[in-house]
Amino acid sequence: MKLPLHHVDTFAERLGTGNPAAVVPLQAPLSAATMQAIAAENNLPETAFVELQRGTGGAEAPFPLRWFTPQVEVDLCGHATLATAFVLLSTGRAQGLAVHFVTASGVLAVRRAGEGPFQPGETLSLDAPAWPPRALEDAALLDALAAALGERPLEAWRSRDVLLLYPDESAVRALRPDMPALAALDLFGVIATARGAGCDFVSRFFAPRQGVPEDPVTGSAHCTLTPFWAARLQRTRLAARQVSARGGDLACELRGERVLIGGRVVPYLQGEIEVGDG
Repeated sequence: MKLPLHHVDTFAERLGTGNPAAVVPLQAPLSAATMQAIAAENNLPETAFVELQRGTGGAEAPFPLRWFTPQVEVDLCGHATLATAFVLLSTGRAQGLAVHFVTASGVLAVRRAGEGPFQPGETLSLDAPAWPPRALEDAALLDALAAALGERPLEAWRSRDVLLLYPDESAVRALRPDMPALAALDLFGVIATARGAGCDFVSRFFAPRQGVPEDPVTGSAHCTLTPFWAARLQRTRLAARQVSARGGDLACELRGERVLIGGRVVPYLQGEIEVGDG
């Protein structure tokens, strides 16, 4: 069985930055085992699988969408959702000002910045749930995180992920995590953040337990970062940068119980893979 595959960089201003994702449009369902095997073979932070025969992308008929790291299926992946919308819009499979997906995190929409024919360079924004964090009160977990990261944070918070606040951008950049120690903790991911130089805030994201030691740019982490920094800075619109080796820029906006997380997508390759469905 031959399937199309698109490889794009998301939250990127140019090729080789942002977060790479593979997108596999499907005309028929695949087993979870086969999707996981394809994601492992791709060896990118995430591979997205979108079922075209079961939707139109409109609000009433969203496309089913699933995401896999090289090791596990995840419940929300922001950058691969933007990547999928970009592929569907640029190939003409989706039309209009928004593309809707039904996912493990509910219905998600990716909205266009433009109003005319789709332009590949325009900003796309993910409409996702806000995950405001609560204070982390587990002293033993905080001690283990401080040891694994080599630097104790000023504050610790938790939503799906643990959010650690550091004094400045240089402290976030200087972190050298002990990945096996982080992977041993029963956490989805760890966000390190601080005020940014030239932007409102910066972050890094570590998820070795999910098969992604350091994610280049993490849309889902900004479901927590956006309400956290909006409350701190008393503004709903924020400019963010993830300071991984590749780096990426995000435009974030808090809208009540939702967040908009925007960025650009740069295509890299389009090809075909050949797989069996076991």
